[in-house]
Amino acid sequence: MNHDAFIVPPSSKISLQKNYDPAYKIDFTEKNDAAIKLQTDIERIAKYQDILYAQNTYALLIIFQAMDAAGKDSTIKHVMSGVNPQGFQVFSFKAPSDEELDHDYLWRNMKALPERGRIGIFNRSYYEEVLVARVHPEILKKQQLPENLKGNQIWKQRFEEINNFEKYLVNNGIIVLKFFLNVSKAEQKKRFLARIDSPEKNWKFSVSDARERGFWDDYMDAYEQVFNHTSTSWAPWYIIPADRKWFTRLVVSDIICTKLKELNLKYPTVSDEYKQQLVQARSMLEQED
Repeated sequence: MNHDAFIVPPSSKISLQKNYDPAYKIDFTEKNDAAIKLQTDIERIAKYQDILYAQNTYALLIIFQAMDAAGKDSTIKHVMSGVNPQGFQVFSFKAPSDEELDHDYLWRNMKALPERGRIGIFNRSYYEEVLVARVHPEILKKQQLPENLKGNQIWKQRFEEINNFEKYLVNNGIIVLKFFLNVSKAEQKKRFLARIDSPEKNWKFSVSDARERGFWDDYMDAYEQVFNHTSTSWAPWYIIPADRKWFTRLVVSDIICTKLKELNLKYPTVSDEYKQQLVQARSMLEQED
């Protein structure tokens, strides 16, 4: 699959409305065809994860950002359904606690970074600090920022800090993949109504979700600023069509497979001395009664 249709070229200026269609599905016309491809990718991810864990050289950090009901949880559930839980971890970042507010905005994310050999997922991330905080600037009052930072200076500085942070991660073997699940406003409404009308889904909806929908245009502007300033050569953004969940999962899985393949992962090799120890161990086992 060619990923050019989804990536935000570094140093570019994009428009979500003009450049990225939430209903785009390439040439996949049948959901069943996509399901077969997804299953293949799930198996490939499981294989790559096993080698990643054994090699213990790299870590993979996958960041999901999206508007509510875009399908982050279900995408994680399906795409990562084949991985070994011992080498995989998911962190969801919601409103910061009092302890977290007493630290810099990257602190709680730094604590959750995956160790070498592991895959870590951030369901929302430090990008909330240039999205929610931008749409609701009153949040910044709780962070006691330096007085000399005003207006766009705050966002310019944070974009620079985030780019430097991600560059630091990549330089230290933590590969960063960033996905924005691009759901349309009409599809979000449809999914919200389904959550309200289905008793088993009521728990997934709150009045605040509908309230935040009123800031849709502000969020789209904030997201465009994020993509235009933080899609870099070392950590580019991928904008994934999210109106069809089956296609969302397919694209995400394919990009993850491609990135893991690019790492040229290999199982560790052992020394001749260690091989001789294995021969001895085999001999001992064969001599048992």
